[in-house]
Amino acid sequence: MSKSSGSYSTSDLSRKSGDIIAEALRHPVTITQRNKPRLVLLNIEDYQRLMKQSNQRTVGIIETMPDELFAEFENVVEAYASEDEAGRS
Repeated sequence: MSKSSGSYSTSDLSRKSGDIIAEALRHPVTITQRNKPRLVLLNIEDYQRLMKQSNQRTVGIIETMPDELFAEFENVVEAYASEDEAGRS
């Protein structure tokens, strides 16, 4: 039996796989095991959209980095170097 809309146990999955798959074609469905979310079933279009989003990366170089971000980066590097030197002493 459904715990809530879009959430089923692994036992439900083995008993009602057709219904659960039909629902997953409409929206993501969570599969739980021992009352903990373990899996998500989703249609191929949603999966492909998520994969495409995860593959988008931004590449930059220091010369194009905003001044505020560069200053923060520089401070972190200096703090790390100071900690490393202090640890060696």
